[in-house]
Amino acid sequence: MQKEKNVAIVGSGLVGSLLAIFLRKQGHKVSVFDRRPDVRKVQFSGRSINLAMSNRGWKALREAGIEEEIRKLALPLDKRAMHVEGQPVYFQKYGDEGEAIYSISRGVLNRKMIDLAEAAGAQFRFEEKIWDVDMREAKLYTGDSEKGPWKEYQFDLIFGADGAFSRVRHKMQRQSRFNYSQHFIDVGYKELTIPANEDGTHKLDNSSFHIWPRGNFMLIAMPNLNGTFTCTLFMPFEGEVSFESIVTEQQADAFFENYFPDIKDEIYNLKKDFFNNPTSAMVTIKCFPWSYYDKITLVGDSAHAIVPFYGQGMNAGFEDISVLNAKMEKYGNDWQQIFEEYQTERKPNADAIAELSYRNFVEMSSKTADPMFLLRKKIEKKFADDHPELWMPLYSRVTFSDKAYVEALKVGDYQREIMDEVMQIPGIEEKWDSQEVEDKIISLIKK
Repeated sequence: MQKEKNVAIVGSGLVGSLLAIFLRKQGHKVSVFDRRPDVRKVQFSGRSINLAMSNRGWKALREAGIEEEIRKLALPLDKRAMHVEGQPVYFQKYGDEGEAIYSISRGVLNRKMIDLAEAAGAQFRFEEKIWDVDMREAKLYTGDSEKGPWKEYQFDLIFGADGAFSRVRHKMQRQSRFNYSQHFIDVGYKELTIPANEDGTHKLDNSSFHIWPRGNFMLIAMPNLNGTFTCTLFMPFEGEVSFESIVTEQQADAFFENYFPDIKDEIYNLKKDFFNNPTSAMVTIKCFPWSYYDKITLVGDSAHAIVPFYGQGMNAGFEDISVLNAKMEKYGNDWQQIFEEYQTERKPNADAIAELSYRNFVEMSSKTADPMFLLRKKIEKKFADDHPELWMPLYSRVTFSDKAYVEALKVGDYQREIMDEVMQIPGIEEKWDSQEVEDKIISLIKK
């Protein structure tokens, strides 16, 4: 156990709450600040994307001793359900038998994580906004307005877990040689809901991640324990088919009738959801360094916000905390070494999952409806099943292992080059499962 420190965490979200649990286990005094009200006492905002917990997230929760508590909130999804226009619904298994991602409501999980952090001894200060940070002295200043008066808090360490538009990182950006970039994609998202049946059961298969790929836009749906599905419509902000182009109830009706006729009647209060829930933006944020003065560091989205299309935002943030805890275990009270190794190890991996997440958006929205892309995936799956020692699919490497994201990106690029050549084999549609194709892949691997 480390020497006790007085620690502040800015942000009571998933990553901040998990960090609070780990720091309490190390014997530190922990105060968690959040400008928002206590999420346990307010209605959800209507801007959620259900979470997909996978191996990295479960590993961190296991190390924190709370895995079993969180599993009670989750539904396993072992496959995609593809709703392609003009075709029957078909299913794609995610991985090997027993491999699944787990659907969890963000709001439900956040409430539980705060409960567990409080039970561990962390103190939460809601509706207390951070206006300034003295990084050299590890001081926080809070108040009701930017002009003050402010209340000063003195700490030994400060962790910024306050999301993509972090106040803590904003203070860091004033430092010389601080690198920062943000990139918004031109696609936004809106939350919709599919209600449960009258008996509380799900209206769609509840062990599947449902996707309606429509080229430049798509709809996804993930099940909840109460029989509902949280749906997310991803669509351009502007253009012929866009959020901008749907401004009346008649236009909304026509949009869902045209593009999603199989579930139009299932989407609860369609017009209410569509026009009342906000249209939210998605951003990739990169920065470095994450730490200053051996007293302050960034975790989660504050350090590396990514678009949600690999389901790894929360998992990557939880992995930050797992790595940070490993450094604390290794170096004890040497916070300079802890922070330096943490940021040096995590930064390239954060950049790698950001790239993978953006690529997966293109794949999910357009390529999943392309017959040649589906054939490509079928060839990969067969070869991986026959030769697991030679080939682990990229999705499995990211989702069902704790191998570094950097390694996953590198191996994924290598595998893509191989499959580009394989798909050029004449008559590949007829001979995809032949010995010739298998031999070709093996020869390219050995090349």
